[in-house]
Amino acid sequence: MTATRAPRRPRWFLREPSPDAGVRLFCLPYSGCGASMYRQWPATVADIEICPVQLPGRENRMREEPFSSFGSLAEMLCDALAPHLDRPFAFFGHCSSALVAYETALRLQRRGLPVPARLFVSSQVAPHKGPHGRFLEMSEDELRAEVVTLITALGGVPRPDMVDLSLEVLLSDVDAHKAYGVSPPEPLPCPASVLGWDEDVEVPHELLHDWAELGETTFRLLHGPHYGFIGGPEALLRAFATDLGRTHQPQAG
Repeated sequence: MTATRAPRRPRWFLREPSPDAGVRLFCLPYSGCGASMYRQWPATVADIEICPVQLPGRENRMREEPFSSFGSLAEMLCDALAPHLDRPFAFFGHCSSALVAYETALRLQRRGLPVPARLFVSSQVAPHKGPHGRFLEMSEDELRAEVVTLITALGGVPRPDMVDLSLEVLLSDVDAHKAYGVSPPEPLPCPASVLGWDEDVEVPHELLHDWAELGETTFRLLHGPHYGFIGGPEALLRAFATDLGRTHQPQAG
């Protein structure tokens, strides 16, 4: 009799979180992207382990159904991350993934699970002030052009097949963002660091201050455009360490 193979468990991480980390920073991918978008970031900042999270429907999970809403994704993330919440942790989300980070933190609190030490929300208006963003009004052709720009910014070559796959994911993400709305919003379950970028024309930093209505926030204005976070700039890494109470030594060069 042939043994039945157990179904393969989804891989939520490109590398499993280390048991030696002092703090884990779970980094959620930007719209249309997978976990490899964080490949330019260091593996650690002080004793903070950078843990890029892989979402269904992209890269090595391309054959899986993408999420249908931020709420459903947050529920899945609670299940996937629960075994790794055995030490202080934080979430980083840029643009729409900042809202996913917020929703996941709320659901952890509702379930009686550990909540983040801090949320890092970048280039995203507060949950009750959206949905906001030029991408939400773009045509498919315009979004295709943005995919080409993003792949190039990530250091890749925008081959037609890669663009087509990424566009499919981006369209799904945009639909989920359009459908998202909370009124009134729930208070933050932990402090938040709200990160704006001084050259960001997609989500101007002046629009981010309403996060303060939800609880304890620290606002930081960093230098760079909307995609500036991709390279893991030193000011961003320093913000992680400072706001999580760790000591960071800047990388040489």
